Amino acid sequence: MNHATDLLDQGVGGSYRMSFTVGEHSARPLRRILRSYLGRWELAGLADDAELALTELVANVVRHVPDRRCAVLIVRRPRGVRVEVMDGSPVLPAPAGEADGELAEGGHGLRLVAAVTDRWDVTVLPGGAGKTIWFECDDGKGVDGDP
Repeated sequence: MNHATDLLDQGVGGSYRMSFTVGEHSARPLRRILRSYLGRWELAGLADDAELALTELVANVVRHVPDRRCAVLIVRRPRGVRVEVMDGSPVLPAPAGEADGELAEGGHGLRLVAAVTDRWDVTVLPGGAGKTIWFECDDGKGVDGDP
C-alpha cells in the first residue's frame, strides 16, 4: 500500500514530486501517474519504457530499503523525461554481473533499466544519507521538436 508522506505540487507544467512509503503493489499507481504526465507533455511514446524502468526502481526500494521510504521525481526535459527515485539507504545498487550467472535471482532489474532508457546512474547523497537512482528517456526529437 502506498502512503504519501510528502507532496510538493509544482503543477503539471514541468515536474511532479512525492514521497512515499512503498509496498509490493506501489508501482501500479506510480506508473499511472507517470503515464498521465507523459501524456500531458505529449511524450506518450516514452511511457512503456519509462514505466518499466520506474517499476524496477520502486521494486528495488521495496526489496532493499528497510523503511521502504522513497521520493519520486518526474521532470519534463527539453528532449524527454527524467525520473528519479531517492531513498535513505546508503547501500548502492549492484547490477548482476557475469560472475553471478544468467540464472541469478536478483540484480537483473538494473540491466533492464539500462536496456530501456537512454541514460541512468546513481547519485550518492551528501554525507552518505542515501542515494538517488535516476534515468532519462529521450523522445528522439531535437530541442525545438524537430526530428
